[in-house]
Amino acid sequence: MASLLRSSTLRAARQVRPAAAAASLSTSFVRTKATLPDLPYDYNALEPYISTKIMELHHSKHHQTYVSGLNAALDSIAEANQAGDARKAAKAAPLLNFHGGGHINHSLFWENLAPASRDGGGDPSGALKTAIEKDFGSTEALVKQFNAALAGIQGSGWAWLAKDSASGTLALVTRANQDPVAGSLVPLLGIDAWEHAYYLQYENRKAEYFSAIWNVINWKTVGQRFEKA
Repeated sequence: MASLLRSSTLRAARQVRPAAAAASLSTSFVRTKATLPDLPYDYNALEPYISTKIMELHHSKHHQTYVSGLNAALDSIAEANQAGDARKAAKAAPLLNFHGGGHINHSLFWENLAPASRDGGGDPSGALKTAIEKDFGSTEALVKQFNAALAGIQGSGWAWLAKDSASGTLALVTRANQDPVAGSLVPLLGIDAWEHAYYLQYENRKAEYFSAIWNVINWKTVGQRFEKA
């Protein structure tokens, strides 16, 4: 989500009285705009598992919509706060969650993927593999449970492999719509179950999409997230 950068300037002369010095204190908040991240691969790089057309639309249209919505929601909340309008700020809060979550989730999602000819597919290794085997029994068992969780999502949402920062254990969780994974859970690997992620290619056969995407999962990136979490 877009970061807030605080800058403060104090204009006070050495001989100015305290009241005048206080009046000269000027504090402003400057927010950088959220932007659409570049993909680390071409739109056609995940073929045949995810089509070029899906990748282009998913990234340049759907994700861009979340970026634009996030910036608009942040602007609306900033204006409401400046005006002291709590009602307007509260009205914008759900949009902040939806579009902010969409931006966060998709930014992680693109990093989860890689061409099958490069880092996509295969199996996890190192500390991540050890943790998966400890908490799920095997990578195969994790994938099976992951796909079952995806299939069980009613409507739109995501399934995530997350690490509990308190216990260090892995958890498989689902979130509706664009709700982000938060709290003590650190998202490691997410799969988008919204129709826009698969329908142009797989139509109503979403189970085929859930199976195919594992051929382009970037376990290297997931492992790096795990070790940093």
